[in-house]
Amino acid sequence: MSDGEHALVDTKGKFVQVVSDGRKRNDIEWLPGRVLLSNKRLVLATNDGKRTIPLSKVSSVTASQMNQPLAQVDSYMKIQAGRDVTLISAKQAEEFQEKLYSTLLDQTVVLVNHPAVKGGVVQDGGWEKARLKLDGDCINLAITSGMFVELDIDDVGTVESKEKTIRGDERPLLEVEHTIEGTSVETHISGTPRHVSLIEGLVRQGEQRNIADDVDLSDKETQVLMALYSGISPFKIPEFVDMEIEEVEEVYDRLMEADILEPVRTRREVQLEARGRSIASDAMADQ
Repeated sequence: MSDGEHALVDTKGKFVQVVSDGRKRNDIEWLPGRVLLSNKRLVLATNDGKRTIPLSKVSSVTASQMNQPLAQVDSYMKIQAGRDVTLISAKQAEEFQEKLYSTLLDQTVVLVNHPAVKGGVVQDGGWEKARLKLDGDCINLAITSGMFVELDIDDVGTVESKEKTIRGDERPLLEVEHTIEGTSVETHISGTPRHVSLIEGLVRQGEQRNIADDVDLSDKETQVLMALYSGISPFKIPEFVDMEIEEVEEVYDRLMEADILEPVRTRREVQLEARGRSIASDAMADQ
């Protein structure tokens, strides 16, 4: 290895290049071999040779599930570097993904607006620089003003990607919904197109895990969800939605069975799961 380069992951796996120089390949075949990741490059090695992907050229990384029983591939990482796209299924998949994202994103400086939205209400905060660091499934943002934001990937409810004028320039923007101390907030993240694309691939994983399926809720259940989403204390819900305590308790039971709420400490204290926040957000948008 070159000076300053060190190995991070060395594992077995399977891989296939599906796009070469911008063109989709028809001769797709999963190849078994070694997956070697360093802090500077990714090497895919077979008995017939090896292919090197410089990490500086990687512009997009996403994780996907698939059913490929003949190839014995259940999940893979989709990596775009320049005009090439490669699918990689590593045996040590979790470690490979964590090390890859950390190497690509750790110490990246981004622009952050936090909280941009709190309890469904737009806040007055502005954009600040922040240094990003990954810790497992958590994105840590150290903002220059001194604030520290922990964004748990498993807690991500929805993600919106758009373009917006920020500090006088048109920039890519991610609006990421999650919770802080039980309250729904949105953290907005911007930066270079490459950095935003890489962060999006990571937070989208949480969104997909918590995606809201079609759920048939009663009007009362929807009212309770929207009240919780707005930041109303679980103890004040009966008064806020004009329902009896016992009736609210029954609603809580049904929503917990549907994995929309989770109990916190006492029988009557609950908080929204990411799936529940997604449903509540949609319901409020329809009002």
